[in-house]
Amino acid sequence: MDAKKLIAVVVIVFVGFWMFTDPNGLAEMTKTGAVAAWDLIQQLFTGLIDFINALG
Repeated sequence: MDAKKLIAVVVIVFVGFWMFTDPNGLAEMTKTGAVAAWDLIQQLFTGLIDFINALG
């Protein structure tokens, strides 16, 4: 088994264990991560729009 498959299996087992032991914590972490990702995407596109406007 190569390293990528092993890492994938370990991550899946960890998330599954977390889901059964603390589902509310997993849901909160997922929600927080999604909000942070959305904020980063908004900052990226705002910066890109500002850059393009500065060129013109």
